[in-house]
Amino acid sequence: MNIAETERLVISKFSIEDAGFYFKLLNTPNWIKYIGDRNVKTIKEAEDYLANGILKSYSELGFGFYKLQLKTNNTIIGTCGIIKRDTLEVPDFGFAFLPDFERQGYGYEASVAILNFIKASLNFNKLFAITLPNNIRSISLLEKLGFNYQKRVKPFEDEVELLLFAKPLD
Repeated sequence: MNIAETERLVISKFSIEDAGFYFKLLNTPNWIKYIGDRNVKTIKEAEDYLANGILKSYSELGFGFYKLQLKTNNTIIGTCGIIKRDTLEVPDFGFAFLPDFERQGYGYEASVAILNFIKASLNFNKLFAITLPNNIRSISLLEKLGFNYQKRVKPFEDEVELLLFAKPLD
């Protein structure tokens, strides 16, 4: 199901059939460096990751991370969306791309469309975003999207300190 389109992208829900893409994405150097190694080493583990994470979020919460495909050839290039974490009081916005598609404006293009979808379709008055302090490109994109730095947080058991950004949706 398509949730949005942009000049260059079709944005839709993931399915189990997208496990091959997710396997590649989860094992890219930037995912591992900035998001963390999810220890997904096979397509079957990627299927389980999708089923127990993104697909479960769609069915239980009505939102999640979405698939970003090029209109020209249907290549899946990345993901963007929101997740509800137990440790944060409002949903957390995020994005990730395969290396060949970074730094080409797709992050901003997809994020604007998904933020518009969230604002029109979901009843949230605010979103958070978290990132490592050294993830300069993500910080730059979040600020361009209107997210504002709030504070440093340690939302996970690993005690890694992250920067927390917030964006009002009014």
